Amino acid sequence: MEVAEVVPEFADAFSFEEFNDMQREALPAIVDGDENVVASAPTASGKTALAELAICKTLAEGGTALFIAPMRALTNEKEDEWERFEDMGYSVYVVTGERDLNPRRARRADILVMTPEKADSATRKHDTPRYSFIADVDCCVIDEVHLLDSDRRGSVLEVTVSRLRRLCDPRTVALSATMPNVEDVAAWLDAPPEATFQFGDEYRPVDLNAGVKTYTHGDNAFADKYRRLYRSLDLVEPHIRDGGQALVFVSSRQDTVQAAKKARDEIGERDIPVGARGDYDFHTETKQLENDTLRKSVLDGVAFHHAGLSKNDKDLIEEWFRQDRIKILFSTSTLAWGVNLPARCVVIRDTKLHDPLEGEVDMSPLDVLQMLGRAGRPGYDDVGYGWVVCDRSDADKYRRLLREGKEIESRLAGVPDSSDSGARQRNSDGDLDAHLNAEIAMGTIQDLDDVMEWLETTFYYVRAQSKPAEYDFENLRDRVRTELERLVDRGFVETDANLGVEATGLGLLASKFYLRLETAERFHDLAVRDSIPTDAILEAVASATEFDSVSARQSERDAVEAVLSSQNAGDLDHGPRKVLAILRSSMTGSTPAELRSDAWVIRQNALRLVSALRGFLDRFADPRDANLARRVEARIENGVSDDAVGLTAIDGVGSGRASKLASEGIETPGDVVDAGVAGLADAGLSEGVAERVVESARDLPAVAVEWGDFPSTVAPGENDMREVSVRNSGAAAQAGVRVTVNGVEMTTSDGYLDDTLTAPVGVFGGSDDEMTFTVSVAFPDLPLLPVEEHRTVRVA
Repeated sequence: MEVAEVVPEFADAFSFEEFNDMQREALPAIVDGDENVVASAPTASGKTALAELAICKTLAEGGTALFIAPMRALTNEKEDEWERFEDMGYSVYVVTGERDLNPRRARRADILVMTPEKADSATRKHDTPRYSFIADVDCCVIDEVHLLDSDRRGSVLEVTVSRLRRLCDPRTVALSATMPNVEDVAAWLDAPPEATFQFGDEYRPVDLNAGVKTYTHGDNAFADKYRRLYRSLDLVEPHIRDGGQALVFVSSRQDTVQAAKKARDEIGERDIPVGARGDYDFHTETKQLENDTLRKSVLDGVAFHHAGLSKNDKDLIEEWFRQDRIKILFSTSTLAWGVNLPARCVVIRDTKLHDPLEGEVDMSPLDVLQMLGRAGRPGYDDVGYGWVVCDRSDADKYRRLLREGKEIESRLAGVPDSSDSGARQRNSDGDLDAHLNAEIAMGTIQDLDDVMEWLETTFYYVRAQSKPAEYDFENLRDRVRTELERLVDRGFVETDANLGVEATGLGLLASKFYLRLETAERFHDLAVRDSIPTDAILEAVASATEFDSVSARQSERDAVEAVLSSQNAGDLDHGPRKVLAILRSSMTGSTPAELRSDAWVIRQNALRLVSALRGFLDRFADPRDANLARRVEARIENGVSDDAVGLTAIDGVGSGRASKLASEGIETPGDVVDAGVAGLADAGLSEGVAERVVESARDLPAVAVEWGDFPSTVAPGENDMREVSVRNSGAAAQAGVRVTVNGVEMTTSDGYLDDTLTAPVGVFGGSDDEMTFTVSVAFPDLPLLPVEEHRTVRVA
C-alpha cells in the first residue's frame, strides 16, 4: 500500500513511500471514515503517520487541523518536519507560551500546533478576538494521549479536550503508546470499536528485551550516581563491542554532561573501541558545534543531548548518532518523547529526579516506558535491549511495570487510591476545584445540571465507571456538588435565587491566571490590606501553593540564610524561604551559585505569579500597588535596582544596558529622551543602539503635572476649589492619578491617559500650619516609577 496510491495529492507530505502493517490496518478508519479514532501502538511503530493522514484528510476537505503535542520541544520539532506541508501551500503555525501570538496568522493557519497548556489558554479565551481561531478547528490530533496520566499536566489535557469538543466538536484522533485500557479513552472520545486500535508488541519493528538491574545503594547520593553509571556501562559495553550503540537516560541536563565526561574516562580504562579522533574529516565537522565540552566528547564517540543545547548542536548530535559516529549518547527524557533516535541498547540510569518545584520525585512510569521503547533500530537490529537501573527496593515495582504496562488514570481529582479494600481515598493533588471554577468563569457551567453534564464529558467520569470502587463512583455527583458548594463558601462563585451559579471577581481572576485556588485566596487577602510593601509581595509569591513542594537541600540552606540574613523573612518554612531567597537575589542579579540549578524554573513560575498578583492588586487595591508589583516583576526578571527598573520598559533595554545607563545618571525613559543619541553614546552605547533606544523611549508615556494658578497661601477656615492637570505628551497608557494632602487621600482617578486628565483639588485652611498637596501618577502595566509632584500651601 503505497502513499502515492492512498493520498496522491499529499504524497510529498510523507518521508516514506509505503505504509507499514500497523498503518495499513488503521488507515481506512482515518482516511475513509469520519469517526473519532483512538490508536495505541508500541513506540517507533509509526504512529506519527496516522496523525499526518488525519491532517491530510482535513486539509483535503478544506478544514483546519490542531495537533496537540505533549511538550514545547516537540511543537518546535513539528514546525521543522512539517515544512513539507508549507512547500505544498499549506500554512503551519506553532502557538506556544514562549512566542507572541499573531492572531491573524493563527486564524489563517491550516495546521495549528500547540501544547496542552496553550490549548487550555486558548479555549478559555475563545470568545476574545485574539483566540477566536480555536473555535474553528475541524480536526484535533492528540499526540501521546497517555499524557492524561501525567501528574501535573494530565488534568490540563483532559479538561482542554473536553472543552474543545463542547466548543466546536472537531473530529478527534488520539494516538498513544501501548496502554492496557485503550477502551476507556475510546469511550471518553466516542470512538467506535471499528475505529479503536490496540496494536500489541508484535507490531514493534524490533523485538524488545527489557529488564531491571539493581545496584548497591549507599549513603552518598553523589557516589550512587557513579555506581549507577558503572552499572550502565557494564550493560552497554557488550553491545558497543559488537558494533551497536547505546542511549543512556539520566535525570538532568547537568548529569548528561557529567556522565559523558566520566564515561569517556571509564571507556578509556576498559579499552572499549569507540571514538573517531583519527578521522580528520569528522574532526573538521565537529568544529560546527557551539558547545566546546560537547566537541571534545564527540571525538571520543560519547555525546550528550538536552533541551538546553542550541538547535544547531542538537541537530548535529542526532545526525551523527544516526550515522553511527557516536556510540554512547547521554540524554534527558526529552529525547525519548521527541526525536525518533533508536539504539540497540537503552539504559535508564536514573529513576528518580530532582524537580525544582517538587523536590525528589520518581520518574513517571510513562517516561520509563517511552525511554525503553527507543531500544532497537528498525532495519539494523533483530532485537533491542532495555534496562532500568534502580535500587533493590524498587526492583519489583519496575518489573511489574514492564510486565503489565500502565493503565491510564484521570488526574482531574487526584490519583485513585487502591491500597485498601475500600479504596475510597484519593490524594489531594487533583485540581478539580480549579477546573470547575474555570468552567464557571467561562460561563459554560451556569447551574447544577450543567456541572453534572460537564462532569460526564471528562475522562474522570469514564474511568470512574470502569473502576467504581477506586473512584467512589456512587458518590461522584455528591463530591462534585460539594466542590461547588465550597467554591461558593470561599467566594469564588455566587448563586442566585434560581440556583444559577456565576463567578465572582475572585473566581474570574483565579481562572484568568491559572492559579491554585489557595493562592488566589492569598493574593486576594493581600490586595485588601491597607499597606502593601515590596516584602509582602515577595512573601505572598514565595508562599504560593504552586511552590508547596519546593524543598531546600542541606547544601542550599546556608546560601538561603546568607541572602535573607538582613531581611525579615518571617516564619517561612525551608521551601518558601528558598523561593524567597531566589527572588530577592534575582532582583539584584546576585543569585548564589548553590541556588542557581533551581533558580531558572522557580523564577519563571514566580514571574507568572507576580503578574497574576498584579492583576489582583489592580482590581482589589489600586494602580499604585499594581505598579509596585510590576516593578518587582521587572526587577526579578532583569536583576536591576529600583532606581533603574523603569528603563526596562524600553524595548531593547535589559539588565546590562539599564545598569550601564543608571550608573551614568540616566535612570528613566524621560532621562533617555533628554540625553538623546549623543548622551547615550557618551554613556557607552553604540550609535545605532542609542538611536533605537531613544526611539523606543519616546513610545512610552511622558507625563507632567500642571498646577495652574495653585495658591501659595490660604486663610484659616477658607475653602478654595482649584484644578490640577496631568498632561501626557507620550504614548497613551492605563494610569491611576491620586491626590493627597498631608498624606490623606483626597481624590483618585483611574483610566486610559492619552492626553490630559484634570483633577479637582480642594484647598482649605485647616489646623496645620502647612498643607502639602501631592499628585501621584502610577502606571499599573509598566515598570515606570510613579511620577510625583508636590505643592505646599501655608495656612496664614
